[in-house]
Amino acid sequence: MTVPVCTAQPSSGPRTDRWAYLRPVPRGARVAVGRPVAMALFGNAVARLPVRVELPGGRSLGGGRDDPAAPSMVVHDPAAFAARIAATGLIGFGEAYMAGDWSAPDPAGVLTVFACAVDRLVPAPLQSLRPWLLPRQPREHRATDVGARNNAAHHYDLSNEFFASFLDDTMTYSSALFEWLEPGPVWGDLADAQRRKIDRLLDDAGVGPGRTLLEIGTGWGELAIRAARRGARVRSVTLSSQQQTLARQRAAAAGVADRVSVELLDYRAVRGRYDAVVSVEMMEAVGFDYLPDYFQTLTRVLAPGGRAAVQVITMPHARMLATRHTHTWIQKYIFPGGFLPSETLLAQQLSQHSGLRAVRRRALGPHYAQTLRLWRERFDAAAQRVGELGFDDVFRRMWQLYLAYSEAGFRSGYLDVVQLVLEHRPTGSPSRSGPTP
Repeated sequence: MTVPVCTAQPSSGPRTDRWAYLRPVPRGARVAVGRPVAMALFGNAVARLPVRVELPGGRSLGGGRDDPAAPSMVVHDPAAFAARIAATGLIGFGEAYMAGDWSAPDPAGVLTVFACAVDRLVPAPLQSLRPWLLPRQPREHRATDVGARNNAAHHYDLSNEFFASFLDDTMTYSSALFEWLEPGPVWGDLADAQRRKIDRLLDDAGVGPGRTLLEIGTGWGELAIRAARRGARVRSVTLSSQQQTLARQRAAAAGVADRVSVELLDYRAVRGRYDAVVSVEMMEAVGFDYLPDYFQTLTRVLAPGGRAAVQVITMPHARMLATRHTHTWIQKYIFPGGFLPSETLLAQQLSQHSGLRAVRRRALGPHYAQTLRLWRERFDAAAQRVGELGFDDVFRRMWQLYLAYSEAGFRSGYLDVVQLVLEHRPTGSPSRSGPTP
């Protein structure tokens, strides 16, 4: 099937002055004091890691500097690199990549080494200073009714053609499920792997002829289309006008528009009850403060006897607690208001804020690493097309880093993605619930 793609100019696309603030190297008393400290901490950290850091003049750092097979990063401007880290920590590390202060032949390989040692990169005494040294999340990024829509527009309304430049024909922007992982899957495997993932979630939720399905987070419509082809009636809600437009076009092209409704609506505003609910990697946009709303909504909209299937990215609980209030590079540039829960937190939320219990759990972390690798390779190959769509080199480096950073999280095991199957707790059952493996 030919996938229609709605042509649109980037709603927040690059302007000639968009990156003006990145050009000057940070200055000031804090930077002057912090720059040598930042470079010393960086040097001490990489000395313990199997990575090679190349500096101007032929100098090198890192525990892998004598290993030609070690991932390498090239620091083109050490003073600017250190100044940005001194000014804003890991946000500055990312901005240094955007500004061209450092690069890497294989950024995902370098970042995987860092991700494997994330808890040891900064000395423990300095980690306790994080709340006072690092920026806090802006209040406008909280997922209120207005904030959630603005956050979604920032990411998903860049343009449908932009996402089509690196996604497969299903236009599915979440972890695939491959038949095999070794040797690594190739591009031609991705679309079938996405359909396999979707079909398993629909099976888990019991979606079939005559059933009603609520999809929280439309994406670009593939799940809704596949559910409708099973004979279900689908209501899908999104906060992205670009996604709504293309999902409707794709449903019409697939001949299921009469069974698929795609609405521009906050999930909290949904009314009615549905035989099944599916939500794929949408919970990450909910935010810590609004997780109770999310689970209360699932409880309210799921009909008795129905099942919900959710797919969500997770991180270790201790790391989540340490970072949940800080402002990260990903939040500043890619996903405003984004928050990755831990599985411990999800179990707590299910117990305390829902009438649901998890009856099945599956982990797909290695599958996401491969999915992201294929997206990253496709994105790099589409550099000319991305430029033709109006996105400049700084934007392209920003997305290179985002895809590599995400891939590294899953390759290292620092991040995971899980599928949970939820159902109403039996009347009179204890409030605690735990997924069966």
